[in-house]
Amino acid sequence: MPTAKDLLEVKARREVYTTAPEATVQNACRLMSRERIGCLVVMQGEKIVGIFTERDVLNRVVAEGRDPTVTRVGDVMSKDVIVVSPDRAREDIESIMKQQRIRHIPVAGPDRMLGLLSIGDMLAWDAANDKQILQYFHDYIYGRH
Repeated sequence: MPTAKDLLEVKARREVYTTAPEATVQNACRLMSRERIGCLVVMQGEKIVGIFTERDVLNRVVAEGRDPTVTRVGDVMSKDVIVVSPDRAREDIESIMKQQRIRHIPVAGPDRMLGLLSIGDMLAWDAANDKQILQYFHDYIYGRH
């Protein structure tokens, strides 16, 4: 059974982009745009204190008419962040994402953040696994060449 650690090891892009709660929404959005990512993990030192997503921008900044040049990430971030351990099963993570309606989950060990998993990472894992299964059946039916 694959774990969060297994998923992190096969990710094409392993960087985790972070920001501080004091950063402006505008600066955080510029970083997200430049890196073509959908969220930033909000850190206070080594501690995860929130996650800032495209949904946060839409629902808590744009929809509320806040000025992104002065609004702080800490004021509009999602504060109840679900963090999983590296040994958490892939199926559990997918279930959490579905139940909580979230697209990103940080993976952390006892003393530091190890990475970030997205719904896209889950789909990529499924696609790679499905391809292997299809190849196995093809080889079984038609014989190995």
